[in-house]
Amino acid sequence: MTGRLEGKRIFVTGAAQGIGLAIARAVAREDAAVFLVDRDQPLLKREAEALRQAGATVGFMSADITDVPAITDAMAKASEEIGPVNALINNAGVNVFAEPLETSEAEWDRCFDINLKGAWNCCKAALPGMIEAGGGVILNIASTHAFTIIRHTFPYPLAKHALLGMTKSLGLEYADRNIRVNALAPGYVATQKVLDYWASFPDPEAAKAETMKLHPGGRIATPEEIAMAAVFMISDECPFMNATCLTVDGGLSVQQHPA
Repeated sequence: MTGRLEGKRIFVTGAAQGIGLAIARAVAREDAAVFLVDRDQPLLKREAEALRQAGATVGFMSADITDVPAITDAMAKASEEIGPVNALINNAGVNVFAEPLETSEAEWDRCFDINLKGAWNCCKAALPGMIEAGGGVILNIASTHAFTIIRHTFPYPLAKHALLGMTKSLGLEYADRNIRVNALAPGYVATQKVLDYWASFPDPEAAKAETMKLHPGGRIATPEEIAMAAVFMISDECPFMNATCLTVDGGLSVQQHPA
């Protein structure tokens, strides 16, 4: 019995840990070939080798998504190691939270260079091959920040709103080339970033409890739960889903007032 993603050759960014690693593991379990990209070379190599030992077809390269030549090289290496890429998952991102007037130019640039331009760099590298092959799929990992605003998180929501705009634009632009472009918007997920966020408070356990209270179910997502949604969206099970965003946040963004 074959997996749901047999024949998919997937390029995943930010793949050495957190949501990206969970996605890499999930797509590999469904018989996709996967190429991992991350800036953390030692961690990336360790996780890629673990996937290989589990029987997956895996390639990897350490690269910064803001570095256009590096991403071009990574896409070429992916084609050599796993075959021409027909699916891209733009997962790499960074939290940049501040009050607007306290945001430095460097913070602004870092936020947009990674969260928006970096995703575009990867799309630009992947799209020509998809067009030539007659189709493909792109999934941008957005956030509930893409359509809601939390005070003092500037300029991160701006970049995620723009990422959603890019998703819709590319989805319409290339629909007639049989290329689907969608976004997935997680809410709070139990990643190292969230653990570090709680740890930044004087009472981390109290901060964690406040986060849990925001959610109707009283908990946050696991990376694996986000990965399961990504598997569906990258698969051929939703061929008419294009230029849209799937929210996976346990109902967080639906509440008008926190509990």
